Amino acid sequence: MSRPHKTTVAPLRLSASARREKLIEVAIDLFSRKGFKGTTTREIAAAGGVTEAIIFRHFQTKEQLYTAIIDQKLNSPDTAAWCSALTTAMDGEDDETVIRQLISGIIQTHKTDPKFERLMLYAALEGNEVALQHMRQITASIVDLFRKYFRRRQKKGALRSLPPELALTAIVGMAQNYAMGKYVHEFQEHCLSDEQALESFSRIALEGLRVSAPGSRSVSKKK
Repeated sequence: MSRPHKTTVAPLRLSASARREKLIEVAIDLFSRKGFKGTTTREIAAAGGVTEAIIFRHFQTKEQLYTAIIDQKLNSPDTAAWCSALTTAMDGEDDETVIRQLISGIIQTHKTDPKFERLMLYAALEGNEVALQHMRQITASIVDLFRKYFRRRQKKGALRSLPPELALTAIVGMAQNYAMGKYVHEFQEHCLSDEQALESFSRIALEGLRVSAPGSRSVSKKK
């Protein structure tokens, strides 16, 4: 009786694009735990199951790999969808939705990708200008978008005459402090759900920015 023929299945080979994505994923994990300076391309290659030569086939330098990570994050489909919803709210001059979009975007980013947030913290601590300057260039357009929106709404008398940069810093600060503590530092003291945080921060921001309606009570100034 002849033995059944035993077939062997060759391991699937990743396409060039899939391999590139895999290397970025591995690099994010290592950079988020060890920083840019503390991570070597040899470690990235070992974690990705490839040689260093494969890494340099996709990225000429470690700096280029680092930049690719930031590009991928800030130009992702999720980021595009967020920007689209934000632009729609701004076009309709829907202040509440604009504020909610800003806050929810910050919370969601920290929740879904805490490793990237840790990576950026390391970049700041290390003074990595490659990452920080690239981040500034990409986010500058978003900041400018909010600045123009606040000024437009202020001219129409809908929002208080506050420096737009100050208003934006206050709103971002609330959301970022909450999200950073909960999802990056993993503090257990947080008793609010994300929805509760979104509702509370949105209300605080709107009450602080909106111009009081005629006849409404306002805080009296000290003489």
